[in-house]
Order: sequence, then C-alpha cells, then structure tokens
Amino acid sequence: MEKITSPYKWGMVIDLDRCTGCGACVVACQAENNVAICAKKEINEGRNMHWLRIERFWVGEYPDVRGRFLPVLCQHCHDAPCEPVCPVYASYHNPDGLNGQVYNRCVGTRYCGNNCPYAVRVFNFYDHEHAWPKPLDNQLSPDITVRSRGVMEKCTFCIQRIRRAKEEAKGEGRLIRDGEVQPACAQTCPSEALVFGNMADPASRAARLARSPRRFRLLEHLGTHPSVYYLKGGGREHV
Repeated sequence: MEKITSPYKWGMVIDLDRCTGCGACVVACQAENNVAICAKKEINEGRNMHWLRIERFWVGEYPDVRGRFLPVLCQHCHDAPCEPVCPVYASYHNPDGLNGQVYNRCVGTRYCGNNCPYAVRVFNFYDHEHAWPKPLDNQLSPDITVRSRGVMEKCTFCIQRIRRAKEEAKGEGRLIRDGEVQPACAQTCPSEALVFGNMADPASRAARLARSPRRFRLLEHLGTHPSVYYLKGGGREHV
C-alpha cells in the first residue's frame, strides 16, 4: 500500500512568557466547538467539558512569588497512547499529523482517556440539550456537530477551519499560506501567546519558534512526541 504523504504537519507553540491566564482561549474553544457548559454540580464531580484548561503554578519563594500559567490541550502526539487502545478506531492519526476523534464511531469505553498522560480528553456524561434552549441554539457553530452523551471529546485544532482552508487553497491551486488558518484559541489570544502553523514548512512562524532554545514539550520523556511546543520564561523571540 502506498504511504499517504501530506505537505502539512500542524503544530502549536505556546509562549509561557506571554500567557496571562485570562482564559480567552478556553471560552473561544467552548464557543467554536459547541462544547457543553457544565453546571457547578458536574464540575464538583470532575465532569467538566473543557477541551482546553489553564494550569496555574507558582515560581519563586515568598515574598518574591510570581504566578505562571500553562495552557494544556490535546498534544496531538505522533506516538499517541490513546490511539492503539481504542477498540473501534475512533481515535486515529491523520496524514496532517493531527490526532483525530471520530465521534459517531466512539462507544465510550474511555480507554483513550485512561491512557492519555496529559488528561486532555473529557467524557460526555450527560445530554446537554438544555444548555442551548431555543433561540440560543442559533449560536451553535453549523460546522460542528452537537455530541450526544457517551462519547469522548477533545481538542482537534479546530479541524473544521483547517479543512475549509485546504478546500479554498486547493481551488486556487496552492498550499495554505502561513497564518491563513488559526484555531479559535490562537485567534482569540490577546497576547498572541499561542502560535499555530505548519511545522513541515521551516519558514512558518510556528516552525521557527519551535526551534527556540527555550522550547520544551510536556512529559517529553514518555516518548509520545507531542506537536505542541512550549517556550519557557526568560526571553522573547521576534518572529
């Protein structure tokens, strides 16, 4: 069988020096992908539905203590632990380097969530029709389905936007330009801490930032080879 190749290898770089922990990316992801809003009771039970969370930690010793923020989303690992354990192949790797999720194939075993070391997959425990009573259902994105209960959900780098950009570029006989497609989180970030791009293009902004000496990847010793790079504090690249 001929191996499918792609000119794209999507990834993200997150500059922790720029992140202020405002949460705009979390809200943008929630709105763009029709993610249900959970009530206080569900949150207390650990059944939140956020596809992106912001971890808070402290640097330094009292009284010279500074707050730091770490946005955590699906790392889109090249050797993803979630993929081989899915019995119905709902979790898969596409040619563009994305860790996808086929919602209408998922049977809710939660094996993928248990095998993910980053805890970025969430299980839909409830039917959330009440979250969008009429006419609030008009605010839902028409590009994304509203998932029913019993499936695993996660970040997809707003794959609907990527596909739309690929179709437009294909119609014009070209490749997607750098910066032409942005997931909701990167588009909304007021400090431009999140940079999304094609890592297969060495001239792209994301690829250049990923070569920074400040870069690191979460739990890199596990050998999952994430597509999300972080830039630790201590400097700024102007690219």
